[in-house]
Amino acid sequence: MSLAPSAKGTVPFKEFETWYRVTGDLDSERPALVLLHGGPGSTHDYMLNMAELSELGFPVVHYDQLGNGGSTHLPDRGAAFWTVKLFLDELDNLLQGLGIADKYVLFGQSWGGMLAARHASKGPEGLRGLVIANAPASYQLWLREMKVLREQLPEEVNATLLRHEAAGTTQSDEYFDAMRVFYEKHVCRLSPWPRDYMASFMEIYNDPTVYYAMNGPSEFHVIGTLKDWSVEECSADIEVPTLLISGRYDEATPATVQPFYDNIPDARWEIFEESSHLPHLEEPERFREVMAEFLKGIA
Repeated sequence: MSLAPSAKGTVPFKEFETWYRVTGDLDSERPALVLLHGGPGSTHDYMLNMAELSELGFPVVHYDQLGNGGSTHLPDRGAAFWTVKLFLDELDNLLQGLGIADKYVLFGQSWGGMLAARHASKGPEGLRGLVIANAPASYQLWLREMKVLREQLPEEVNATLLRHEAAGTTQSDEYFDAMRVFYEKHVCRLSPWPRDYMASFMEIYNDPTVYYAMNGPSEFHVIGTLKDWSVEECSADIEVPTLLISGRYDEATPATVQPFYDNIPDARWEIFEESSHLPHLEEPERFREVMAEFLKGIA
């Protein structure tokens, strides 16, 4: 079955623009599947293969969050500008702008999963289901588990990372090379990295404004404004059917996902045994099967 044609455009948001792409028909009887990418400060590119889910009759909406990709870039805005509320407001605006606020499903990956969880906890009437993929319930848990994973790296690699983090030289080539060792183990285990993932990776590298402000210089050195942020306390307020996804080698370890499973009333959890942080790329066939079962159950 061939994919339905995709439509691209922008939705005005404040004085800015949010870029989006729709695969399928938004007038479908089935809810739209809206994809929230990670980062913060990444792009939709690494999630492009999820457009195939439109074959199930669910229109798929990709979008680039403000600050990166096809949306408005704001490299001169400081950390105070980049808030969780900004991105929640942008999501609400996108749903209204596309006319799907009355019937939609959210898929949030990594940071996008936390953002989707906070949105869902507010009880929006049009939300039919939620997927939280490869996301921690809090950055406190994330940082605790990052320490565990880093200590499993070769001693010289972690020593290099620690030395540059202490010196504030995390933009050096040596830090980048040592960082790749962690990423190849806990972010994407495919070799070489898929083109779609590389596209998003380089988008962050080319404009790290949002990522540096909210996260920090790497996945495991979170020193930005999100370092104390949590959605653990509001996850019990999520009332829609929820699918949790993580990989066996994921940087989002089971300990970081457990609060979602414990607190969300209607949650199921699928662990992908051959994946790290990107099961949709690392185990695409099983990923499609799991998603198809979940989506058909809430249609």
